[in-house]
Amino acid sequence: MTTTPENGASNAADQNPQTHPTQPLPPVGATQPLPVHQTQPLPAAPAQAHPTNPFTPPHPAAPADQRAAYEAAQRAAAQQHAVAQQQYAAAQQQYAAQQPVHTDQFEAVRRAQWEAAQRAATHAPAAQPQPVLAGQPTPQGDVPTQRRRSIWLPVTGAAAAAAIVAAVATAGLTHSLSDGPASDERPASLAEIGQSSNDTVPVAGSTSEDPNWEAVAKAVQQSVVAIQVSSGNGGGSQGSGVIIDDEGHIVTNNHVVAGADGDVQVTLTDGRLFEASIVGLDPTTDLAVIKLKDVPDDLKPSALGDSSEVIVGQPVMAVGNPLGLANTVTTGIVSAVDRPVSTAGDGGGEGTVTNAIQIDAAVNPGNSGGPLFDASGKVIGINSSIATLSSESGSIGLGFAIPVDLVKNIAAQLVEDGTAEHAFLGVGLSDGTASADGVTRRGAVVESVSDGSPAAKAELQVKDTIVAIDGKAVGGAESLTAYVRALASGADSTLTVVRDGKTLEVDVTLATRPENVQQEQPQQGGQAPDDQQGGSGIPDGMTPEQLWEWFQQQGGQG
Repeated sequence: MTTTPENGASNAADQNPQTHPTQPLPPVGATQPLPVHQTQPLPAAPAQAHPTNPFTPPHPAAPADQRAAYEAAQRAAAQQHAVAQQQYAAAQQQYAAQQPVHTDQFEAVRRAQWEAAQRAATHAPAAQPQPVLAGQPTPQGDVPTQRRRSIWLPVTGAAAAAAIVAAVATAGLTHSLSDGPASDERPASLAEIGQSSNDTVPVAGSTSEDPNWEAVAKAVQQSVVAIQVSSGNGGGSQGSGVIIDDEGHIVTNNHVVAGADGDVQVTLTDGRLFEASIVGLDPTTDLAVIKLKDVPDDLKPSALGDSSEVIVGQPVMAVGNPLGLANTVTTGIVSAVDRPVSTAGDGGGEGTVTNAIQIDAAVNPGNSGGPLFDASGKVIGINSSIATLSSESGSIGLGFAIPVDLVKNIAAQLVEDGTAEHAFLGVGLSDGTASADGVTRRGAVVESVSDGSPAAKAELQVKDTIVAIDGKAVGGAESLTAYVRALASGADSTLTVVRDGKTLEVDVTLATRPENVQQEQPQQGGQAPDDQQGGSGIPDGMTPEQLWEWFQQQGGQG
């Protein structure tokens, strides 16, 4: 069954996932300042043995008075280190009292930097000169004390310098955050939230052979909108749309906005909300145009492509508002072109028949009216319907888009005067086959010809089988109807007709379809005898598949 995505849910509440309550994320625990640990001086490292040379005897042990002098120097250094710690702690307490707001934020950083410098300094004990007794020879291979000092001094100096620089930088950062209005507020603009730079279309480096969907999505996202409609009975619907010009005109599906009670609400991709009015509706093609009332200066219209160049297998991207999830991107390929698709009209009105672009990209309720892009970022169709196994099944990989060439034709008319004219052939049709030149083909069998119609002027006859139009194969009544509706009024076309086993080409100039054509045209395929129809006019004894085929045939007029 082919349905519009918006008919896939029983009510508006079922369409929107936000109807179901969501659970908030658990609150993030309050951050705690790093614990302050009382630093302790490193224990004095044991005196290192003098370097030994394997080719000379070891150094003699230092006299006792020299060792005592060295140990006294170490104790003095430890006392000085403890005093420095106390002074630093007092300074920190005084600073914290003056800057209570930012102490917790930067205390740990400064303390860690200072402790790192202290540890580096502690690991580098001041080398004490070793007095040499008079007459004591200096052993060969001994490393002078001054060379040991040259190893440690640069490292300690670098650590201390880094600590000083970090402390100065931290103090400057603390000052910049605590002084002036920068820490409390900054100028901002509500109009800039959610916006990003927009690449040009066509997107450079993205081709059908190697699509760059990330770049394409970034380039086109600002031209796609979400649409919310409120109906008079308290319900509503939602869909998608695409901006087509700087004046705020937006193309969408007729079935998205046809039931609107007043204005509709449009949400841009950056979250800004606008009211829009309906410019024109066209139930025949299921297209509509709305216009923003307060047009912003930074609209990003889409670039419209050429659907006649679409081929099976090329990659495509659908963007829209499925189930209320705005800015959703799905990708796939073109599964078929010129696929005849018909959908029933709202309230028993005229159905829509389109030779659609079939895609396998996921399309769901809410995608209706949204654009279908090619790999360069150009719009090649408007997503309008899906085939489903039931009204609740959602996407099964069978989506359909109205070709952009038809969109450009109808949208231009709707923008100009709010109405659209459609081409008219003037025949009643049914499905059938025809054989000629040793070949049998499906086609649209002419069941009746309206007086004064383009078909009558072209001398089409009852029982003629039309197998092609402008060189494109016609698979049946629905296919020919879709081809004719896609053409402009006054267009010249060539029909390939099989008559009495012979193939003919018939030139025809299409006219504008009269408004009451549905009442004037006979039913496609003729009516079954009364005894084969139920009281409702629907034939009895049909399988669901036969009944669906019969229903489709009832709207297959050219």
